[in-house]
This record gives sequence, C-alpha cells and structure tokens, in this order.
Amino acid sequence: MLALATAITAASGWRRWSIAFVTGAAGALAMAPFDFFPALMIPMTAAIWLIDGCAETRQKSRSGWTRLWLPPSLWRALCVGWWWGFGYFVVGLWWLGAAFLVEARQFAWALPLGVVGLPAAFAVFPGFGFMLARLIWPPGTGRLFAFAAALSLTEWLRGHLFTGFPWNVFGMALGGNLVTAQLASVIGLYGLTIAAILIFSVPATYGDKPARAWALFRVPVPVAIAVLAFAGICGFGALRLSAPPVEPVADVRLRIMQPNLPQDEKFRPDNGAEILAHYLALSARGPEQRGPGLSGISLLIWPESAFPFILGHSAWALAKIGEVLPENTLLVTGAARAGDSGQGSGRPHYYNAIQVVGRGGRILGSYDKMHLVPFGEYLPFQSFFDRLGLRQFVHIPGGFAPGAGPRSLAVAGMPRAAPLICYEAIFSGEAVEAGAPEQRPQMLLNVTNDGWFGTTPGPYQHFAQARLRAIEEGVPLIRAANTGISAIVDPFGRVLARLPLGTEGVLDGALPQSIAAPPIVRLPFTIVLIIWGSVFALAAAAQIRP
Repeated sequence: MLALATAITAASGWRRWSIAFVTGAAGALAMAPFDFFPALMIPMTAAIWLIDGCAETRQKSRSGWTRLWLPPSLWRALCVGWWWGFGYFVVGLWWLGAAFLVEARQFAWALPLGVVGLPAAFAVFPGFGFMLARLIWPPGTGRLFAFAAALSLTEWLRGHLFTGFPWNVFGMALGGNLVTAQLASVIGLYGLTIAAILIFSVPATYGDKPARAWALFRVPVPVAIAVLAFAGICGFGALRLSAPPVEPVADVRLRIMQPNLPQDEKFRPDNGAEILAHYLALSARGPEQRGPGLSGISLLIWPESAFPFILGHSAWALAKIGEVLPENTLLVTGAARAGDSGQGSGRPHYYNAIQVVGRGGRILGSYDKMHLVPFGEYLPFQSFFDRLGLRQFVHIPGGFAPGAGPRSLAVAGMPRAAPLICYEAIFSGEAVEAGAPEQRPQMLLNVTNDGWFGTTPGPYQHFAQARLRAIEEGVPLIRAANTGISAIVDPFGRVLARLPLGTEGVLDGALPQSIAAPPIVRLPFTIVLIIWGSVFALAAAAQIRP
C-alpha cells in the first residue's frame, strides 16, 4: 500500500489524469444495479493520494497563466478532481445517451452531449471539492476529514444549484444496500455521503509513514475505527429491519399497471385510442390474467405521461375511463395538463401532471411536476434554442412549465399522498410537504417513465433512490413505472411486491401504514449541518495542531 500510495502521489501529467479517471470510474460499481459498495474504496482512497500529490513544488507550472488567479497546488487539485469526477459520471451515467436514440433522426447528433458533455459539466463539482480540500489540507488523518467536508459540500451543491441533479450522490453507496440504508432515517442522504466518504477513504492511511497501528489488529487506528463504525451502521440497520411487518391501511387495495410501452413512434396521438384500450384491458385483467376486473380495487395507478394527448381535453378518453371505473375506485395517472398561463396572453401553459379520475370520468385533483428535466421537458434559454430550430425531447409546444411544490395530493376517498413525478423522487428532503404531523402523507406516490432508457442501469438507479426516500420519510412508496421497476415498498425500504424492468403486468397489493417520523424528518437541516460542521472542525483542528 505504501508503494501504491507513493506511485499515485508522484504521478504527474497524463499519468495523473489517467489514474484519476480510472479510479473515479471504478466508483460507479458501488451504484445500482451492481451495488458493490466496497468499490467506492478505490476512488476515495486514490483521491486522498492524488490530492497529496498536488502539493506545492519548485517545478514551474506549464500553464503559467493559471498562476494569475490560482496557486498551482489548487489548480492541480481542481484538474485532478475534474478527471476523477469525469470518470465517475461517464461510467455511472452513460445510459443517458439512450434517450437520444429514441428519436434518432432528430437527436442522435446530440448523443455526445449526453454521454460526454453532461458528465464533463457534473465533474466540475468534484473538481471544486478537491480544490477546497487541498486549500485546508492538514497532515495525517485530518486530511480525510478535510476531503469529506469539501466533497460532501460540493455534492450538496450539485443537488441544489441550477435546479439540481443529485443523481448517484456518493452516499448512495450505502443507500443502495437495505441494511446500511437504514441510517438515512437518522442522517439523510447527505449524512450518508459524509459517512461514506470518511469510511471508504480510510484505506489511504495504510500509505502513511509511519502507520499508527493497534498491536492486536495490526491496522492503522483510523481503519479500525472505520471498521467499527461500519459495523455499527450494519448493526443499526439490522436492528431496525427486525421490526415486524407493517400493518396495511384498512380498506385500501392498490393495483399498479405497468404497460411496458416503447417510447418511440408507437407513442403518437393517432395511436391514442389503441393505447388507452390496452391500458384498460391490462388494468381489468388483474395479476393472474383472469382477475375479477377492478372489483375491490381502491386505487388504480398508471405511470407518468401515460397518454399521447391532453387527458383533460379528451372527453372521449375520460368517458371510456369513467365507464370502466367502479363506484369506489379512483384512477391515479400521469398525464399532460393544459392550464392558463395567467399572463393574459391566451396561450396555455402545459404541465407534467398527476391527475385523479373518478367514476364518470371526472378529474378530481391534480399535481403539477415541480422539478423539470432540462432539455428533456423544457429548454433553458428557450427563445435562443427556438431560433436554432431545437426542441426538448417531449413534444410539448414551449416545453412544460413547473408547478408549485412540494405539496400533498388530497382527494376524498384516497389516502393523502406525496406525489413525485419521475426524478422528483431523487431529491432528498423535498419529497413531502412541510406541515402538521396529522397532515403527513400516507404514501409516496411516484409515477415515472423510464422507457427512454431501456434496460440500462438508469432505471435501477432511479428505483434505488426512490426507495431511499421511503426510508428517510418513514412513509411507504407506491411506484408505477411504464417499463419498470414498479413496486410497493414499506416505510423501512422493504420491497413487498415488484414488477421487473422490461415486462408488462399488473401488481396488486395493500398499502402499508406509515411509521413515526424519523429524526431526519423532524430536524432535516440541523442534523446534517451538525455532522458536516463537526467534520470540518476536525479538519481545521488537525490543520492548526502543532
């Protein structure tokens, strides 16, 4: 380990960038569908040694202009962090390119922007994380705390700036495993991120000279502490999961319909009647393909963007749905919704919505998606791209407008729900509307369409992050996905029933009850801030220690 640490620390030029890229890429194995969390030790350990190698030297920087605004050590840390992050995001998010091939004639030309351009942009965040860590880089074990404080801060920024994209935050290495994910009920996703960075970077201390060791275990003290901490996390998770099965909500029976409809030319307005007929037939047949129609079903749930038309403007579609729904059955479906812009222009705004439909085809309630996907659902700088003749993936004039949220969806006869459309489920702390305890939702209702990404790792990663919201909030997750993964998940993250990716089917089940609000719900910002402040204080203390 000492020899390896020396080699990585001493690397320069393209060798340094290559090591950063390859070790960063290895971290993607810690995410779904692989979920091999020990893989995160490779990038985190290498990161410590790479930042060690960014120390000031007498060698003159080849990029002399960088000295005008940034010391060479910080510039090197920024660059190596960018390459490290670039490797992580390219391998972890390559599946984004699948969306560009759905309508290849229009979007294939932009494939490099999705596969290379977006990872290159996201890599700026770990680049700044490395630079901030180098700025306060103390000797010895203290540099692990500096790295954890800096990188977790930039991960939080990645999840919040420019609408945010907290996909595959490093804490998901622990959050993807059901046992270790239970800690999220106390410290949330960003607390898990701090813990993961600290635990998985500890092997770097094997490369320290001299290595402090416990005589009994012959390992550095930080490694022994990390092992004990990880054992504690596992013990806490196992204890929490030993709780008996959650009782179901009385008189609520769910049916989730997964149509597995391809997101291609077949999803066109002129096929709308055929698509709706398929949905209704699949919903009525039940999971055994000979079920008793919708009798006894309280909530029928269809996925996001279920129709190639505006449901609220399609009386024929609402009439057909209303004819099929029994008296006490509600349909909850994703649908595009048209609404007044409120600006007196006469031009409607379109929303990516969840709508509740009752007997007779009446729309009883709606929720409009708050977190929209840039370039997928709307174009930033719309007028500029309009002049270039470009549009977003979804065929909506002007793109979707954002709704107000988060907020609950409360309709008579339906359990109070926290609606989450598509990737809204990846935003930690934003799944549930703040309010009185008695107004807590009885379920997280996630409708999504991952058909854009086929059978790539993307849908698996999406489901893992949605499941973590159930653990954080102490509320069951009900998930309807066009191509999968659809599931019923209890408030401990235990999957009670699921439909696999790439299959057509129907899933019936009861609605699990919620549990008492976990600590991270009651003190969401305070807990994470205390953890982050403690880690930063330890790094600062190590810096000033004589």
